Amino acid sequence: MRLKSRAGVRTWARMTVSATAALGLTAGLSGCGGNADAESGAVTLTIVATNYGDSVHKNSEGYWDRVSLAFHTEYPTIDVNVSVYAPDEVDEKVAELVEQGHAPDIVQTDSYSEYAARDLLYRADDVLSVPVQASFIPSLADAGEMDRAQYGLPFTASDWLLYYNKDLFTQAGVEPPETWDELVLAARALKAQGVKYPIALPLGPEEAEAETLMWLLAGDGGYTDSANNYDIASAANVSTMTWLRENLVGEGLTGPVAPGELNHGAAVESFLSGDAAMVNGPLSLIRQIEDSSGSVSYGSMPLPSRDGKAAPTMGTADWVIAFKNEDRREAIGQFLDFLYADKYVIEQAAQYELLPVTTSAADVMRADKDHQALWSGLDTLQNVQLYPVAETNWSEVATTIRKQIGKAVAPGGNPETVLDSIAAVSE
Repeated sequence: MRLKSRAGVRTWARMTVSATAALGLTAGLSGCGGNADAESGAVTLTIVATNYGDSVHKNSEGYWDRVSLAFHTEYPTIDVNVSVYAPDEVDEKVAELVEQGHAPDIVQTDSYSEYAARDLLYRADDVLSVPVQASFIPSLADAGEMDRAQYGLPFTASDWLLYYNKDLFTQAGVEPPETWDELVLAARALKAQGVKYPIALPLGPEEAEAETLMWLLAGDGGYTDSANNYDIASAANVSTMTWLRENLVGEGLTGPVAPGELNHGAAVESFLSGDAAMVNGPLSLIRQIEDSSGSVSYGSMPLPSRDGKAAPTMGTADWVIAFKNEDRREAIGQFLDFLYADKYVIEQAAQYELLPVTTSAADVMRADKDHQALWSGLDTLQNVQLYPVAETNWSEVATTIRKQIGKAVAPGGNPETVLDSIAAVSE
C-alpha cells in the first residue's frame, strides 16, 4: 500500500540530517548507540526515512530535522540520527542494514509485512503509549495489522478520488455523476463535445493496481474478501471489469490510447492540459494542478459506485516500523509518541497534500479553512480501503496486476481469465 504520490521525487536525492550533528555531536548509523552511550547514559536512535519532496528545496529533510531537534531538546539524553533516502532507495538500504546486523531502530517506508513475518519488529503496543495507539484512524490501524497484531504505524495516508474538469462539464451540459449509468451519459456528452479523453482509464504498467482497485471497490468487490483474504477473481470483480470493457472502452469513452498502454502519469498530464475531462488520482494531484499554474478548474469526489450507494474509497498509506532492540525500546517509544503529536502529523500532511493519520489531527484540519483543499479526502478517510500489504506476496501480486489487467478490458479480452491468472499468483 503505497501512498503513492511521490511522483516527481528525484532518484538521486539522498539527504542525511542528524540532530546530533546539528548540536556538534557525532553518531554513526552503524554505531547504534555503542559502549560510549551505555557508559554516559545517552542513547542514539537511528532512523531511515523516505523523501516525499519534489525538489531539493522541498523535501523531507527539513521535517525530520525539526522533529529530531525538538525531540532532543525535550529528551537531551537521546540523540537522533536520521538518514533520508529517495523512495526507490529506501527498501534496498534497509534490507542491506538488516542483513549486516545493523537494523535501524525506526524505519519510515511503504511496507511492513516482510519484517513482521520474520519477527523482527515491535508491535505497536510494545512501544506506543495507549493514547497514541488509540489515536490512529481505525481503518489505517487495521491495515497495519498482521495476525491481529499491529506492526505498521501509519505515517501518511492518501485516498484516491475522481477529479473532473468543471469547464468541460459545463460546456457539455453535464453534472458530476453519482452512478455508473450517469458516468456513461456524461462521458458520451463530453465525447460529443470533442473531448479527447472523456474519462481516462490508465491500466498501464505504472500504477494500474490503484486504478483497478478504485473500480473494483466501486463495483462492490476488491482485492480481498470480508475476512481480508485474497479474492481477486470474485464474481463482483469479473462483473466490474466486464462493465468497463463493454461500456467505457467499448464505446470509445476512454480516449485514443488503449487502457493497457496508458500510464497514470500520462493520464494526469492529459487532465492538466485539458484533454481529459475525468481522471482518478491521489490528493497530491492538487499540488500538480497548482504547480501547473492552476489553470484547470476542477472538482473532486469519490468515484461513483455502480448504484450510487456509498462504497469504500481506495487509499494508500506509508508506515513507520520499529525494529526490536531492548536496549533502546524505551527511547524508541518516547520518540514515536513525540512524532505522533498533532503538530507534526498536521505539518507532514499539509505540506504534501496528504491526509493525517490520527483522529485528532484530522478533526483539526477539517475545521480549518486553510486545509479546505483536503476536505474531500478527509471526509472519506474513515471509509478508506488500502492495499493488502499484510500479505507478504502483495508486491508480486501488484506487479502481476500491472502487467495483466489491461488485457481484461481490451477488445475481445476475457476479464475472468485475466483475473484468474492474477489470483493464481496470490495463492
